[in-house]
Amino acid sequence: MLNKYKSISKLKSIDKGVLFMLLSALISALNGAVAKILSETMDPIEVVFYRNLLGVIIILYSLKKIPVSFDISKLHLLFLRGFFGAVAMLLFFYTIATIPLGVAIILNKTSPFFVTILAYYLMKESINTHTIFALIIGFVGIVLIIKPFGIEISHEHILGILGGFLSAAAYTTIKKIKNIYDARIIMLSFMGIGVILPLLLFLFTPYVQFQIHADPLIWTLIVIMAIISTASQWLLTRAYSLSPASIIGVVSYSNIPFAVGFGVMLGDSFPDMYTFLGIALIVLGGILVSRKSSKK
Repeated sequence: MLNKYKSISKLKSIDKGVLFMLLSALISALNGAVAKILSETMDPIEVVFYRNLLGVIIILYSLKKIPVSFDISKLHLLFLRGFFGAVAMLLFFYTIATIPLGVAIILNKTSPFFVTILAYYLMKESINTHTIFALIIGFVGIVLIIKPFGIEISHEHILGILGGFLSAAAYTTIKKIKNIYDARIIMLSFMGIGVILPLLLFLFTPYVQFQIHADPLIWTLIVIMAIISTASQWLLTRAYSLSPASIIGVVSYSNIPFAVGFGVMLGDSFPDMYTFLGIALIVLGGILVSRKSSKK
């Protein structure tokens, strides 16, 4: 009876983790679309600064309303999660501004592959053949969507993949501190460093220029992006806290079909047959790995 209860509890936990990741992926794709629009008039590093600044305000307000205790025993891991996540965001927003939105998101979606590897080596999470098979299906789907043959590999592409790796490192770190810190504290570490780094780049390098923007539409989009990206980060943090990293990594592929949809809304060409097949494979991979894990 006790084993049955544990199995039911584990199943519910996995279901919640998958649901949170799906919602996070949807909102994240919308966030990328808004960032792409803003990058036409703002420096991408400036977009990151304002996005995180408003996010910090939202989190601090939440903590004021519902306080939590703070443990300094794993402060270094909290900092690493924030640093990895903030640098990954800087690279992601830079690639969004310099290469097509779909390509930037695809490069960022290399993170599940790195998550699986890091979870295996650093956290000793087991990886069964079904998980590997589902991951392969997902990557085949990505290939069909982006049709990478003939694409010139530039430093933007390399930075995009590096961003994917750092995202994976940040996600994996969440598993180490999920039982120590409230999800909002984890998010605050990421957003706080995401404010400090752009500010340092602005003050001490000639590569980042902040401007005074008078257009109300720009500030409206920044506020919208801050709200939805904060919600996405909370959902993502909860997802990695509830379910194995390898499962959530595969489910996060759903970001791609969402991004394709927003791309069409922004004027991208309608997906062809190969793109639809790739989306189907990505969804299939997520279903396979989730169903297999729920049977354990």
